[in-house]
Amino acid sequence: MYSFKNDYSEGAHPRILNALIQSNMIQEEGYGMDTHTKNAISKIKKLIGNEDIDVHLISGGTQTNLIAIGAFLRPYEACISANTGHIAVHETGAIEYTGHKVITVDSIDGKLTPDNIKDVLAFHVNEHAVKPRLVYISNPTELGTIYTNEELKVLSKFCNSNNLLLYADGARLGCALTVKEANLTISDMCNLTDAFFIGGTKNGALLGEALIIKNETLKEDFRYNIKQKGGLVAKGRLLGIQFEELFTDTLYFELANHANEMAKLLTEGLKNANCKFLIDSPTNQIFPILNNTLIEKLEKKFSFYTWEKIDANNSAIRLVTSWATKKEAVFEFIDELNIY
Repeated sequence: MYSFKNDYSEGAHPRILNALIQSNMIQEEGYGMDTHTKNAISKIKKLIGNEDIDVHLISGGTQTNLIAIGAFLRPYEACISANTGHIAVHETGAIEYTGHKVITVDSIDGKLTPDNIKDVLAFHVNEHAVKPRLVYISNPTELGTIYTNEELKVLSKFCNSNNLLLYADGARLGCALTVKEANLTISDMCNLTDAFFIGGTKNGALLGEALIIKNETLKEDFRYNIKQKGGLVAKGRLLGIQFEELFTDTLYFELANHANEMAKLLTEGLKNANCKFLIDSPTNQIFPILNNTLIEKLEKKFSFYTWEKIDANNSAIRLVTSWATKKEAVFEFIDELNIY
């Protein structure tokens, strides 16, 4: 049974495994003070084109969001998220556990705009309610949609004008940056946000995310926050080696682009079979609408999530491709779909 459930079913790209093996018996400092982590940070700074940013390697996306948002906000401050946002739906209340309210707004495409943030600001006007301070976005969103350069500029300008921090979850950032129509670079992500992270777990690494902090006011004592929340890994080299390898050349972007291309193949095959979609996604998460009977038949050979009930007879499923998805698996799914 082939899985289209997520983009972390496989282990890691062979280059990463080889790098881990080759460095295995060489002694290194702990807690991110090793030569590999320092080299990885240097490569990321060079790629972004900014030597003044702080870069922290953390084990996972939820942990990164928990540590970052908890550190960035004062006790009475809250964050704003789309109702489909990862921190609002899939992190078991991690942000609320830090004492910070997540204010959700309805969003059809998973994205935030100044218009739906304005309503939140208009409602929270004094000390009798939490103070909205941080705007949380993910790029791509939980629905596979992306922010274009222009959309992010508009949102960034609005946040700056209203004294709001803009924080971007980049668990699948590579997939957003390799969509040409977005006209967005990793340097743009840095320039237009206060902080964001580059996801490794879902893009060829065993685990790990690279948190980038640009805003000077958010940098102080951040390693204390990582340590206190259990995120300062003793064998930090394991994270450093992986990001060092991903950014030695263009491997990170090649892997993300492959995931997008496999999703595009799936989309084309589904469209040729006259399937409709819950939403138009240019990245590696797609949401075709299928008959429930067909879904049951496909589940005998493939793993995927049923995302949303459309009506009594039809549902939207989520198919996710990865850096390791093979064309043969995509074609097999399409062929099986066409049988019915």
